[in-house]
Amino acid sequence: MLPEENTYVNIISYKHDGHIRRSWDQGFVLEASDERYIIVTNKTWVEDDDGHKWFTREPAICYFYPDRWFNVIAMLRETGTYYYCNLASPVLYDGKAVKYIDYDLDYKIYPDGTVLLLDENEYRLHRRRMHYPEQIDPILRKYMKMIVDLYEKKRECFDHKDNEERFRQYLEILSK
Repeated sequence: MLPEENTYVNIISYKHDGHIRRSWDQGFVLEASDERYIIVTNKTWVEDDDGHKWFTREPAICYFYPDRWFNVIAMLRETGTYYYCNLASPVLYDGKAVKYIDYDLDYKIYPDGTVLLLDENEYRLHRRRMHYPEQIDPILRKYMKMIVDLYEKKRECFDHKDNEERFRQYLEILSK
């Protein structure tokens, strides 16, 4: 089952132990195929596992993959496009929400090309506490390399012009 294009879905991020880490109130499904879901969030309510609620500040083009262990959020800011890349389980859709397991490690990529790996200590801690299976680490390391390679080549989700065009497409659909 795929999310229906031009409709809204919830987005839910879980931790390996099953608790909800973060949820987005709504994301607009721009594209849904067996290869990827492209979902736009724009001024969307988000709730963290500690109950803290906040509103996203800028539009974002989110790329979720049913067969890859990561997802990418392209945040369209006035100062340029920032990318937040979550190392996470492949996404699934249950008819209401897009869901995935967050495995702590993240890349943040700045408009100037700076690439930072975040949350390595959190990953080591959660790997022990939540008993991540042995095979998770090599899978995540493989996809970490894929993210950097895709970014360096400006392919797929890392094409700035494509992301701006997707946001224009989203605005055009909403205006009808």
